[in-house]
Amino acid sequence: MSERLVVIGGDAAGMSAASQARRLKGAGELEIVAFERGHFSSFSACGIPYWVGGDVAERDELIARTPEEHRARDIDLRMRTEVVEIDVPGQRVRTRDLESGSEAWTGFDKLVIATGARPMRPPLPGIDAPGVHGVQTLDDGQALLDSLARTEGRRAVVVGAGYIGVEMAEALLNRGYEVTVLNRGEQPMATLDPDMGRLVHRVMDGLGIRTVGSSPVTKILTGEDGRVRAVATRDAEYPADVVVLGTGVVPETRLAEKAGLPLGTYGGLLTDLAMRVRGHENIWAGGDCVEVLDLVSGRERHIALGTHANKHGQVIGSNVGGGYATFPGVVGTAVSKVCDLEIARTGLREKDAREVGLRYVAVTIESTSRAGYYPGAAPMTVKMLAERRTGRLLGVQIVGREGAAKRVDIAAVALTAGMTVEQMTALDLGYAPPFSPVWDPVLIAARKAVAAVRAAG
Repeated sequence: MSERLVVIGGDAAGMSAASQARRLKGAGELEIVAFERGHFSSFSACGIPYWVGGDVAERDELIARTPEEHRARDIDLRMRTEVVEIDVPGQRVRTRDLESGSEAWTGFDKLVIATGARPMRPPLPGIDAPGVHGVQTLDDGQALLDSLARTEGRRAVVVGAGYIGVEMAEALLNRGYEVTVLNRGEQPMATLDPDMGRLVHRVMDGLGIRTVGSSPVTKILTGEDGRVRAVATRDAEYPADVVVLGTGVVPETRLAEKAGLPLGTYGGLLTDLAMRVRGHENIWAGGDCVEVLDLVSGRERHIALGTHANKHGQVIGSNVGGGYATFPGVVGTAVSKVCDLEIARTGLREKDAREVGLRYVAVTIESTSRAGYYPGAAPMTVKMLAERRTGRLLGVQIVGREGAAKRVDIAAVALTAGMTVEQMTALDLGYAPPFSPVWDPVLIAARKAVAAVRAAG
């Protein structure tokens, strides 16, 4: 008799797991049933700001694989069906058809939980008013575009200045809106150290995006028609015809918590290296609903990125399908942009290093993306952290123009390999004047970090 694999969640981690398991085991060996509560499967949430901003013309360009394509591969994907209960001892899940309201139980031999993350929606007065939008799903993106089409005014307020916040600020600016970004922290991009965030702040202001730091929102104000008209902080009111929430996400693990599955410090499911939920032989989890090992700090952390989710799915699918694979951890690499400014980071910030008790040195250098004499050379700032005693690389942050962001990959590889900054200075990187100075900016930072480590004794 064949086994049944049940997958909760029809996006990156869940459907990658289902697809990989199907490659390894035929329909006669493994029945695969997947449940997705939304209208779309296998889509790029990371692409939504670029669709809203007009860089991506059509919504369907963000869909990697449709439900019909999954079903053609012998994966029984049931859309608009929400799992409302996991019965771990009974090895079954209770589902609800969101169109009809009918409920049913489905048994499983193996279970994959890929419920993703949910946006943090602060319980503020007016938060649910028309004109206030999140951007988590394709439905959210379409609702925002529809709202922009109906709105006569051209004033937008973005709440939050993380990745989604700055990307949505750019999208609305491209749409011709007057954009204000309200941020709880002093500087945008809290994943950077404040000195690097200050560089982003300066450029955003220069682009015409008004960025207000240390301004937590207290309420959303509405007009007589009930629609948003302004956003209030402790000190001021900011007129708004549309509001976009970029306040971050948390793991969507309420279902797992009710089932008694283990959660970590950040509320994410805890798994072993094979992505199997700890203490449960036949349950796996991956994507934005899990916590993963930070290879630099040695602690668990929650990072919601599609790159990780797809890797988790591949690992889970291999193990469910009879093979063996592991996900060793992350170093925390991420890139973004606001207009032509590129932003990148990997490893630890100064705050992170202090929290885990690491003594470190920090250096910052200014360089250019190409040889200084070559046309198009653009400025770039690189900040590097190294462990004070050993010189081990701890983190890198980069802010600059064209050619800046992907240089962080050099540091990501060095972090994964556990390299010291002195070892980095000998890396044989590609050089030609159109691509880099003789000393690549990352290596210039490494040389300065070596000197700082030596000076620190």
